[in-house]
Amino acid sequence: MGSSGAERRAQPTGAQGVGGTSGRDDALVAAVIKAVEVTGAHAASAFLIARDQSSLVLTAAAGTPPSLIGGWHRIPVNSGLPVAEAYRSGRTVHLADADETVRRFPQFAVAMPYPFGSASVPVKSGRRVFGAMSVVWASRPSGEGLSQTQRRQLRAAADRLGAALAALDAHGALDGPDAANIPLVVPVPSGPAVRVGLFDWDLDTGAVTADDEMCAIFGIPPHEFDGRAATLEARLDPTDVRGFRSAARVAIEEGRVLAQYLRMRDSETHRTVEVWGHAADVPEDRRAETRPPPRLVGAVLDSGTGLAAVAAIERLADGFFALAPDGRVTYANRGLERLLRVGQDELLGHRPWDVLPWLSDPVYEDRYRAALITQKPVSFLVRRPPDHWLVFSFHPGTHGMTGWAAPATGKPVAERLAEEGATVMEGATVTSSAPMAAPRLGSLYRVLHMGSALTEAVTAREVCRAVAEQLLPAFGGQKLAVFEVDERRLHLLWQGGYPEGFLDQFEGILLESCQPATDSLTSGTPRFIEDRQELLKNYPGFSTKAIDSSAWAFLPLIASGRPVGVCILGFNDAHRFPSEERGVLTAMGGLIAQALERARLYDAESAIARGLQDALLPHRLPRLPDMHVTGRYLPGTRGMDIGGDWYDAIPAGEGVALIVGDVEGHNVAAAALMGQLRSAVRAFATAGHRPRDVVASTNRLLLGLDSGLLASCCYVLFHPRTGLARLVRAGHCPPLLREPDGRTRALDLPCGPILGVEEAPDYPESELHLSPGSVLALYTDGLIERRGSDLGTGIEALRSSLAHAHASSLEELADRLLIDARHTPHRLDDIALLLTEYVPARAA
Repeated sequence: MGSSGAERRAQPTGAQGVGGTSGRDDALVAAVIKAVEVTGAHAASAFLIARDQSSLVLTAAAGTPPSLIGGWHRIPVNSGLPVAEAYRSGRTVHLADADETVRRFPQFAVAMPYPFGSASVPVKSGRRVFGAMSVVWASRPSGEGLSQTQRRQLRAAADRLGAALAALDAHGALDGPDAANIPLVVPVPSGPAVRVGLFDWDLDTGAVTADDEMCAIFGIPPHEFDGRAATLEARLDPTDVRGFRSAARVAIEEGRVLAQYLRMRDSETHRTVEVWGHAADVPEDRRAETRPPPRLVGAVLDSGTGLAAVAAIERLADGFFALAPDGRVTYANRGLERLLRVGQDELLGHRPWDVLPWLSDPVYEDRYRAALITQKPVSFLVRRPPDHWLVFSFHPGTHGMTGWAAPATGKPVAERLAEEGATVMEGATVTSSAPMAAPRLGSLYRVLHMGSALTEAVTAREVCRAVAEQLLPAFGGQKLAVFEVDERRLHLLWQGGYPEGFLDQFEGILLESCQPATDSLTSGTPRFIEDRQELLKNYPGFSTKAIDSSAWAFLPLIASGRPVGVCILGFNDAHRFPSEERGVLTAMGGLIAQALERARLYDAESAIARGLQDALLPHRLPRLPDMHVTGRYLPGTRGMDIGGDWYDAIPAGEGVALIVGDVEGHNVAAAALMGQLRSAVRAFATAGHRPRDVVASTNRLLLGLDSGLLASCCYVLFHPRTGLARLVRAGHCPPLLREPDGRTRALDLPCGPILGVEEAPDYPESELHLSPGSVLALYTDGLIERRGSDLGTGIEALRSSLAHAHASSLEELADRLLIDARHTPHRLDDIALLLTEYVPARAA
């Protein structure tokens, strides 16, 4: 009933629908509640795209409070997280268990190292994507995730939210969240733990007006209740009835509130209920009467066996407590007070790790977080100073946590934990009772996530891009600049958010300059400036024209004890940097410095390697009579960006030797071996050897070099005067031939073994006659490899492209064949392409 009502409120019709924030909030609440209901998950969250389109902002959560989500209030759109992937791709991201999460999203697994399953779906309407929703459930031993029906229902809930947001947007009543957005938090729906019935009792006549819940508490069907007090009293313990009547009359006469326990006695129920009531208000027309009729109005509270359970728990020596989903203590028995040596008034409403110094290590908060997210019991040991060991056990539920604590004495601890049925999790212990200024878990996970993102960054540019994608959304900044140090001067390496040319004024400044960026570097201490007044006060010589932000964080990047650069985070508005945020930014500065130093070394080595490869490849191909030849080379996008692919066109007497080859590997060794093989092929070709002998000689050379690497090639000796071509394949892709009429085919020629395997293999030689206007294409496998498909599919795709490509020249044709490869961001292999067009002068 509550869920459907929330769904109705989510529809943006009438004044409520175009009310902006209220309409959006209703739609969000309905969506996260529905997501939990249809999937059986214990938590759901909704993220909407921020106004600046750079991040997804948490706007609603059910089950798991935002305080436990930690650094996930703002998620960069380009981050490697399931929610961001669902938003970018527009598809469902379903992770059945922890193994699949680690395999597909390692960064997410680092920051959330718990066994659970999750599903993320986009929130969209038509082509407009507003954000994404995510649900989390406890992992199952079978490793099963959501069923197809549950996934479909989850997508339907997200689509309803998208439709509601689109309708609000059409009325101009939808505004994206910003960095200061406070997310909505709703509990997961469940049946009431306490039943409450209302009544109105006339003590003189015995007439009682009772609601349906009141009748249910007394075990009477509402339609069968006769409105008599005697009918209700028959369900009570007889010894309580007379005393209750008298207490009610006294409460009415003295004008005070009645509060009394009554015992239920019938064949089905044996429980205690609590009655609260007060004298009914007297209507004005009857206030003149000397004695108004005694009427008691109030409520009956039925907490089931809760009252007896609380009384029993209070008598136990061990500590028992209850925690809300955000970790705050909602109940603590006397045993816990004695065990922790702290009063209830200090515990209630607070998180244990905020109150007790010896529990402030983040490892203990992590135990609570693990239990709530995985919905599995967790137990651990803690040392209470000076030397008292305690066992803590958390038993989670969707609405919070029940906890137990006891001294770790007597029976071995492991046996006690086993009796509790909980999972033993080894954790760090705190050996000192001194308060610790430990950062909260959300901050630690934010640092871990940054470190995980930086491990995947190879070049300095990739490092800067990862920093921008993680740092700006996480802290709400709008501008980022990274300067590197070279010969004690700052040089701009990366910038985002600044006007074009604005940072040129800081290019090349000396480290000895009196500026916040250089001061942070020379002192090794971050500078946090919260507004412009503070900047001008500390640096009076700073020109106001050089100010483009209102708050700054200057993070020195120091690796191996020497300055590498400085990272500047800028804010458009004044920004306060709490101590925890300063600590996190300082830690991130260290991570960025190490990653940038590593990337700079890599860039230097890569530049040398690229120079080597550039020197080994032909700078230009020869001009040849009766034919046009053009070649292309594309390095891979990962690793050193170099490899062993090569092409060449070599005049050989009356013919022309055409070759494309591929040495395995993507490093300097592969490039160096490629250069040796290319030189050898040129020598054998110009000496007039037959194609099969050129390839066989190259194979013997490769074996003699003992490099441990293999290579493949396709060698063609073409005679332009006759149009005759002799071809040899050594473990290489088949060449493609486009006829003058446009028909194109792969030449399925005999193929010999790959180079570097056999001592004296047979390399069969094939003959082919080219017609004037034909185009012969030699290429390496990097051009036809596609993730998730075989080489045959790739060859067919290239054949189709060659057949249908419209180009006015051979150069344009080569570029068209590589257009898809050039725009592939994750090109794992390098590519070599050699096109030859037969255009004899007599035919022209």
